[in-house]
Amino acid sequence: MTKYIFVTGGVVSGLGKGITAASLGRLLKARGLKVAAQKLDPYINVDPGTMSPYQHGEVYVTEDGAETDLDLGHYERFIDEDLNKFSNLTTGKVYWNVLNKERRGEYLGSTVQVIPHITDEIKEFVYSLGKKTSADVVITEIGGTIGDIESQPFIEAVRQISLEVGRENSLFIHVTLVPYLKGSEEHKSKPTQHSVKELQGMGINPNIIVLRCDEHLEESIFKKISLFCNVKPDCVIENYTLPNLYEAPLMLERSNFSEVVCRELGLKTREPDLTEWSEMVDKVNRARTHCVEIGLVGKYVGLHDAYLSVAEALRHAGYYHNVHVNIHWIDSEEIRPDNVDAMLFGLDGIIVPGGFGYRGIEGMILATKYARENGLPFFGICLGMQISVIEYARNVAGIKDADSGEFNEQCAHKVIDFMPGQSDDIDKGGTLRLGAYPCVIKEGTTMEKCYGTTDISERHRHRYEFNNDYRETLTKCGLILSGMSPDGKLVETVELTDRPFYVGVQYHPEFKSRPNKPHPLFKGFIGAAAQK
Repeated sequence: MTKYIFVTGGVVSGLGKGITAASLGRLLKARGLKVAAQKLDPYINVDPGTMSPYQHGEVYVTEDGAETDLDLGHYERFIDEDLNKFSNLTTGKVYWNVLNKERRGEYLGSTVQVIPHITDEIKEFVYSLGKKTSADVVITEIGGTIGDIESQPFIEAVRQISLEVGRENSLFIHVTLVPYLKGSEEHKSKPTQHSVKELQGMGINPNIIVLRCDEHLEESIFKKISLFCNVKPDCVIENYTLPNLYEAPLMLERSNFSEVVCRELGLKTREPDLTEWSEMVDKVNRARTHCVEIGLVGKYVGLHDAYLSVAEALRHAGYYHNVHVNIHWIDSEEIRPDNVDAMLFGLDGIIVPGGFGYRGIEGMILATKYARENGLPFFGICLGMQISVIEYARNVAGIKDADSGEFNEQCAHKVIDFMPGQSDDIDKGGTLRLGAYPCVIKEGTTMEKCYGTTDISERHRHRYEFNNDYRETLTKCGLILSGMSPDGKLVETVELTDRPFYVGVQYHPEFKSRPNKPHPLFKGFIGAAAQK
């Protein structure tokens, strides 16, 4: 029978529940178990797809095209399993489904209520992941903090699941903060006690308590929390803040985290094989004498989580090449013709990631032009690829007013425009080109050199495309259309093959990069930057 693990958070938000859940997934997979992970988010948006990156960080996209919370990126990078549409649920999606069922008459005239209808919808979603994946263990992280009014239906739903599957098949892990008071030079356990009391008041007794701390805890804290929170002494686990997040599974396992989890769930497994992960962490921690300076030119740089997967993919490639990747977060709105040289001087490479809307676009175009004219390795992702096309059309092909239909609908030369069959009248949510699509790579290109093959599949999240009316004009001027959809109708990648690395891709390769398996394009980009 599938075992269910539920991860909750207390005291404050942002404690690293996602890293804890992802680390546990890696540890259980290392024990030979099949693991699936999901996130329950209490906000009322149907998904994070229409939310500002400043509100929510990046939108992570799964293979099957679900727009999800960024924690799913941690799950995939740690567990190395592709997630799906059953891996992220929001309050908005729950109510959307329930109201549609009510309109169709599926409740047979019943009064629709939070209990049982909302909680039943949540339970069905949790169960469906186990059925879909045939997982031995389903790890479910519940967003927010215990005590939040928005989280209450989710807490009630997982309480009911625990009763339905039996205590021996379910486990509750509560992640809390243990603050350190410098004035008295001591840690305080009282916030954890109050948080556990709040959770117990909702009918849930946590089996394991994970203590997030910035200073190592003294033994008395573990004993006190074990006694007052009614958990076994070895079920109180320290989660110390680390400079390298990929060390988290190893740090937690030093406290026998996965062994305790398996014992509490009655799972008989082998000892975890963490050889590959340990070697990767050693490589990450190894001192590096060489540093590459990468300019990340974007419009959301005020919140680094808006480009979380891009930053991680850059670091993964750095681990591979044994160089330290120093990311310069450059606000594209601040780049002007009179300061572009000063702002970008000294960089070894420039990456322009995805985004939406006109703000900061001209600065991105200036940065792309700077990279092309100065022979800098350049990598454009999604919007970044479109920017490279606009820049090339303006400054090489001589189409001075070249633009995108997204930024200037009245433009005479929209080298980037809507996908065929789409218009500006459609709703914004869930209508992008989403999920994995195949791409055929042209032989003899940088793309083929990086991938080592001509047939690939990558994840997309965009609405606008390369305008096919300008194919001939731009290729005659030297732009290489190096990747196409299998039917030849959509341009997926562009490049300047005569450079060490100058590539723009319409998709999001960062979503498939792993710390022990960096993405081929990021390896190629950082390799070129290191050579420079």
